Formats: sequence, C-alpha cells, structure tokens
Amino acid sequence: MKLSAETINNIVSMALTEDSPSGDLTSQALIPAAARITAQLAAREDGVLCGEDFFRAAMNLAGPGIATEFLVHDGERFNKGSILATVSGPAQPILRAERVALNFVQRLSGIATLTADYAAETAGTKARIVDTRKTTPGLRLIERYAVRCGGGHNHRFSLSDAVMVKDNHLAILAAHNGTNVTEALKAMRTSLPHTTHIEVEVDRLDQIDAVLAADVDTILLDNFTTEQLHQGVLHIAGRALVEASGGITLARVREIAATGVDIISIGALTQNVRSLDLGLDIETK
Repeated sequence: MKLSAETINNIVSMALTEDSPSGDLTSQALIPAAARITAQLAAREDGVLCGEDFFRAAMNLAGPGIATEFLVHDGERFNKGSILATVSGPAQPILRAERVALNFVQRLSGIATLTADYAAETAGTKARIVDTRKTTPGLRLIERYAVRCGGGHNHRFSLSDAVMVKDNHLAILAAHNGTNVTEALKAMRTSLPHTTHIEVEVDRLDQIDAVLAADVDTILLDNFTTEQLHQGVLHIAGRALVEASGGITLARVREIAATGVDIISIGALTQNVRSLDLGLDIETK
C-alpha cells in the first residue's frame, strides 16, 4: 500500500525547493549551526495518521543527521494530545523542513480521518467508500494513498484506466448524430480491449434500461434521492454494479449504503478536506 521511496522523495524535494529555494534565511542568520534540538509531532485533535514517510523524507532531505521516530503509523488512530513522532538533530535543517513536513502529514491525515469517518458509518454494509478524480493536480497519487489509509478504496486513477461515460459524453453524442445510447455503447465495446471496465452515469431512473441493454459493468446513479437509489438497485437487480455519487454527506451516507449500492464515490474526501491540526513542539528543557 505504501508509495515508493523514489516517488516520495521526488514530491518532497519539489516542496522543499518551493519553500526554501536558497535556504532558510531566518534560521541560517539566527540559529547557531551547532545547535541541536529535539521536537515532538503532537496531535491537537483526534484522527487517523497518514504521511509518516513524507514527514520523514522532508527531514532527511533538509539536511544530514536528523533522526525521526514515529510512535503512531499510517492508518492508525490517535487521540488529541498524543505524541505521534519525535525528531532530533541539527536545529537549522529541522526548522527548514518543519512547514513542508507538517503540510504533508496534516493534509494526508485529514483525508485519512475523513475517509475513516465515512467508512465507519457504512460498516456492516456491502458499500465501498471510494474517492474520485477531484484531487490536487500533481498530488493525486498521495491523496489517494491517504484514502486507503483511512479504510477507503480508489476509483479509476486516470482517464486512461477505464471507460466512464458521463452526461456530457451522452449530450455530445446525441447532438452530433442522435445515436441510440444502447447501440452506441455496444459499438464502443467492440473497439475496446475485452478487459476494459465500462461504467455509465445516469441521472434518471428511466435511463437505466437503455444502459443495461448494452451490458455495461457499472451504472452510476448520480444525485439520486435515497428512495430513487433503492428503486435503482432493485431494478438493476445485480445485472451491473451500482455506484451512488453526488450529494453524499456523512449525515446521509449510512442510509445510502443501506439501499444496497455497491460503491459510494465521494469527491469531498480529497476536494474539500480540512487539514488535521498537528504541531511540531520543540522541547525547551
């Protein structure tokens, strides 16, 4: 489940260069080069950890001689007041890495924590909580890792991974030549490798039959009410996987899962997430 060290180092190096392209002027001018410190990564609120390797990489890449030890690991829950990690070594590079290291672990832990909340609400049902492509450009790989740390699952990674026919595709198709939806989907399948997964989005119950007739793999019920989702699941009756999306909130995700859908996709897991409140506290004694 973890990302490669090369991937992590590349992403963190870019972040460090962005934050201190010519070094940390304040620390270099004010803090003696020989100064050494010990600091603790502390939780200001409850959560699920994600990003330990990014935090450690920021410290390691900022300068030599920094030791980082995590007491809580990715995917594990912690409580407010917990000490998540200790850092010790030269003060200057630790201070240079501080903000970058925190930015990664705070955001990724925020995603993991929110995902875990959704997963807990759907426990005991067959519904999978999954993310979407609504991610920070360039950071999709790590944000989706955070979703997995929170007990969620990943949707298609990119446009190249699976076919997902959405409302705009169908609107353009109808405007272009008025092609019958069923026939268009069947023709599309003949041009694709036999292993390609095909998913089609519908926003009305009366659209389902035309899609089912094309023998697709998944039908996405977009912005359906709970009752409409229940009706859709009954109508599809196992002939395709059923995904619910649009307007999913923590308050109603349990009732959505109870309709019998197989997948619940939630853009908010990575799009609107709040970074967790974590801090790096330097020991002064």
